[in-house]
Amino acid sequence: MRQFTAKRTPALPEPEVLNELRGLRATVPHLTGGLVATTDGLVVAHDTNGLEPEGLAALTAAALGVGSRLIEASGQGGFRELLTRGEHGYTATYAAGGYVVLTLFAGPDANVGRLHFEARRAGGRIAAIADAALERQDRP
Repeated sequence: MRQFTAKRTPALPEPEVLNELRGLRATVPHLTGGLVATTDGLVVAHDTNGLEPEGLAALTAAALGVGSRLIEASGQGGFRELLTRGEHGYTATYAAGGYVVLTLFAGPDANVGRLHFEARRAGGRIAAIADAALERQDRP
């Protein structure tokens, strides 16, 4: 995972990313919300239903940093995903390319296998959207 520099912060197409988030909510039962953020904690798009997206994006960046360090220190390679389970449900964060992450919120009855399956697929599509935006930005 990489962080953006001031010269490399793309304007990602929010409508396309938001469509992915809404598609996930329609596909994954018990999914209560989600957001896509840059690795340094800036919101790209969100569907969070009353949760504060800026704060969640910042916390996602912090969790990403700790998760990445844990994965690297234990010799497991680069960061791919992080799942936390609380009393009232799940929070899951997935790498979506090198510069953005997908974070999803699900209730306690969520099928975690389905959540992972659909989120990994959506993460790939979001990564393609982000990569295309970066390529457009880099063209003269």
